[in-house]
Amino acid sequence: MRLFIRSLLTFLAFLFLFGCAAKKMSTLPEFNAKLFDKNMYASKVDNFLFVFDTSSSMRFEFNGERKFDIARALVTRMNQTIPEMGQTAGLRSFGHSTKVSKNATELFYGMEKYISANLEKKFQKVSEPGGFSELYKALDAAQEDFKGLSGDMNAVIIISDGLDMPGDAVASAKALKDIYGDAICFYPILVGDSPEGEALLKKIATIGGCGFYSTADQLLTSAGMASFVEKVFLDKKAVAAVAAPMKKDSDGDGVYDDEDQCPGTPIGAAVNPVGCWVLDNVLFDFDKDVIKTAAFPLLDNVAAILEKNPTMSIELQGHCDNVGTVEYNMDLSMRRAHAVKNYLIGKGILKNRMATEGFGYTKPVALNGTDIGRALNRRVEIHPY
Repeated sequence: MRLFIRSLLTFLAFLFLFGCAAKKMSTLPEFNAKLFDKNMYASKVDNFLFVFDTSSSMRFEFNGERKFDIARALVTRMNQTIPEMGQTAGLRSFGHSTKVSKNATELFYGMEKYISANLEKKFQKVSEPGGFSELYKALDAAQEDFKGLSGDMNAVIIISDGLDMPGDAVASAKALKDIYGDAICFYPILVGDSPEGEALLKKIATIGGCGFYSTADQLLTSAGMASFVEKVFLDKKAVAAVAAPMKKDSDGDGVYDDEDQCPGTPIGAAVNPVGCWVLDNVLFDFDKDVIKTAAFPLLDNVAAILEKNPTMSIELQGHCDNVGTVEYNMDLSMRRAHAVKNYLIGKGILKNRMATEGFGYTKPVALNGTDIGRALNRRVEIHPY
């Protein structure tokens, strides 16, 4: 019998503990606060005030959670998301358990420079719901909360189920609006699904003419809260158009430095798309090292450029297409380079200003599979140094 009783007590204890654990398990969505880059935003709001409902109706459940706990999560998550940008902030509650406050409404935080950690610390005191839903008293008291503060924009964030409201909260919101005019906006957030509460909070939202109504379900997620905070609290800074960096063409050959494979080309030299001073297929026919008559004006221009730049030396690099053996084309490319050198010597350019080198067909600039490609590869490049 003793064993049976002991087993029964163990079983009951397990059920109790399991029930408590299940009861504590939150149904709220997971949350990761978005961190806004302060360099990209300016604060739209100079001063803001949370008006938090802790009245008796907030004890009841909605979607598996007490409305009070949902409302607390909203404040905490919003507080984690709003960037500290020199705003003045406050948190005023209404209702209360007598354990928390015997006042119908009380300013638990502020009005002071917004520091999220300080607000959260003071918010911990608002631990139990109870009392009457006297939103109108909180809004009347807000007149003094905003009094004397500097800045052009004030925001009132009301978090409530909107139920069992004595007095005239709409009239109190209008009175606040009459004092601060366009400098105040209302952002009511409904906790629950009461049509009565929704109708009341929507009326208050329209009073400001600049605020809007939301529901807790919309804002409990990371994305929903980030969107709300950005709309209410932040202005995106205009990003000045950054002019594209000017590309440089140091040698003035029409090819930018970052694409120029042959920097230092003298002014007036004819270059290919990569900035190299090139004497192309007008110089030589296939398998020839004799300069064609049609190329003489081109070479005369080379001589004129060298005369204008007496301190400049050049290297003449001969090239071929890929028809023939490696050895033959290496020799042919060198003979082509020498032919150009000899022509320029005849125009008065000193031979010690010109070096020659042959590359055969090892450095094509076009495909050798076509007549045009092979013609482009039969060339002499001029490299100043």
